[in-house]
Amino acid sequence: MAPDSTPSPEVTATGVARPGGSGVLAGRTVSRIGYGAMQLERLRGDRGAAIALLRRAVELGIDHIDTAQFYGDGLANGLIREALRPEDGVLVVTKVGADPAPGGPVPLRPAQRPEELRASVEDNLRSLGVGQVPVVNLRRMDAGPGLQAEGDQVVDLDDQLAVMTAMRDEGKIGAIGLSSVTLEGLRRAIPAGIVCVQNAYSLVTRDDEDMVRACVAEGIGWVPYFPLGGAFPGIPQVADEPAVRSAARSLGSTPSQVGLAWLLRHAPNVLLIPGTANPEHLEANVAAATIVLDDATLAALDAVPTR
Repeated sequence: MAPDSTPSPEVTATGVARPGGSGVLAGRTVSRIGYGAMQLERLRGDRGAAIALLRRAVELGIDHIDTAQFYGDGLANGLIREALRPEDGVLVVTKVGADPAPGGPVPLRPAQRPEELRASVEDNLRSLGVGQVPVVNLRRMDAGPGLQAEGDQVVDLDDQLAVMTAMRDEGKIGAIGLSSVTLEGLRRAIPAGIVCVQNAYSLVTRDDEDMVRACVAEGIGWVPYFPLGGAFPGIPQVADEPAVRSAARSLGSTPSQVGLAWLLRHAPNVLLIPGTANPEHLEANVAAATIVLDDATLAALDAVPTR
């Protein structure tokens, strides 16, 4: 889904200025504002609208899309396969470590064992219709929120990295990332060649500041999920924070846009993947890249305590 030519730092393969500027992921230049495909499942009943949303993302300069086979049990991957063209130059990133569990109390189940990771990579290759996934994130269950590993799903990181690097050597994976990982786990994994980390992180949930700094030092992309908070109990919403709402009023923007703009400003290796099923929200997320936070506003946002 990505051409062989190296994308320009200024514009995407389709000639669109990069929202948020350019970043690097797995040696590829990408726009710092990307798209997370999880919410495509909300468009299950309107495939045309889902395809149009993905096409609009490309038109807006998004060339980094984050997905997983367990997003809608292959639905998101199938939509991406249908919507994207090689000339779009989009870097598609997927993840393994969980499998769909339709009809269960939650629609996912842990799939942490090495043979399950390999099977999940094969599932992603088939549903995306590719011979190699450029980046595959290993979703650990060391750090919440969400699924927790129990019983035979508690697997040593080294055993997982062994199968991930084997698949990289086989050409099935281009590069390896980590998700829901601790700082100690990241440090153990760095020798395997980690290109990005995905953890829950936002203006109001910043327990991973040490990991952000470690990633900057190692040239590893920081790709926060729940960048505006999350639906899980106990995870605060960025838009509810008084300092964020005040900044939004003074800037003539939305609180969500302020939260995304703060992330872009906070560290140079931040690559955003906010998700939505709404084209207007997609455009608003991209427009967050144009928000300028002056020193006083930035200081007020930096002073917000992590929840």
